[in-house]
Amino acid sequence: MMRRRVACALLSALLTLAGPALGEDASMVTVLEFSDLDGWADDDHDAALSVFAQTCDRIGEFEWPQLCKVAQSHPDAKSFFELFFKPVVINDDAAPLFTGYFEPELRGSRHRSARYRFPIYAKPDDLVAGVPYYSRREIADGALNGRGLEIVWVDDAVELFFLQVQGSGRVRLDDGTMTRVGYAGKNGHTYRSIGRELVRRGTYNEHQVSADVIKNWVRRNPVDGQDLLNHNPSFVFFRERQDLHPELGPIGAMNRSITTLRSIAVDPQFTPLGAPVWIEKAGENPMHRLMIAQDTGSAIKGAQRADIFYGTGDAAGTEAGRIKDGGRMVVLLPIQIAYGLLEKATG
Repeated sequence: MMRRRVACALLSALLTLAGPALGEDASMVTVLEFSDLDGWADDDHDAALSVFAQTCDRIGEFEWPQLCKVAQSHPDAKSFFELFFKPVVINDDAAPLFTGYFEPELRGSRHRSARYRFPIYAKPDDLVAGVPYYSRREIADGALNGRGLEIVWVDDAVELFFLQVQGSGRVRLDDGTMTRVGYAGKNGHTYRSIGRELVRRGTYNEHQVSADVIKNWVRRNPVDGQDLLNHNPSFVFFRERQDLHPELGPIGAMNRSITTLRSIAVDPQFTPLGAPVWIEKAGENPMHRLMIAQDTGSAIKGAQRADIFYGTGDAAGTEAGRIKDGGRMVVLLPIQIAYGLLEKATG
């Protein structure tokens, strides 16, 4: 087994070679062999290659465009990754953490009614990025009423809240059609966790809190529930994505649809967007497979931090909400970059 540990001083070299700004707090990278990856031989490499090819043309630096051309010529998938990439572990001071996310599917209508009374808002034209706007509580109290910003109306306030947390979703309308909404902007207020607020209030212990627990509590306590939602002043605005087929996955950070259980959100300060990433997730349901880094998230920070996309709808949301596991992330970097690291390490 060949393994080289490269100290923090070499991170500037990785910055030059790989593209992402890795950050000064990263302490070490380790170059591995594919034989070091637990379960590598058993994965569906064709599935991973197909997802990689969907966004690799968006990686513009260094060897990536040439590799993308090869990927789109339908090579043997396992050989492609083994011939042109090297597995690299990037560490910082934080413990590895895998979580899950999903795309909500809500029920809605183009028209307000007694059932459909919670609006999904488009971005106001007087919203200025980075400048605090109306808070969630002010918006709930009617600050945007009468401005014609409603895209659709939905029937569940707490599902709308989690739609904002996820940043995109589908709405199944009462006329039988489906539409998709995507992130358009936010109100400039800092996100506050309502799960932590329930713990602070003594309603639940920390280990009891999950998305499903929060949803059920809000529904059982509509007045106090709305007050709990308003504890988070951050508010997200949307735009309708009529250009995206409702059956495809939501749009990720690379402006392409992401794929269930093959796309992950990462911190691009450490992991190049579009790069293949081998994950070894621990926990009750271990997962060892090749993913593609196609998304980001405001809570996804660190070299060993990833959010796994579990798909669309309630079942996906339930599964994603259970994930909070350790493990290991291994980024596959073009082989020339990895060899450059080895030369720096041994030079």
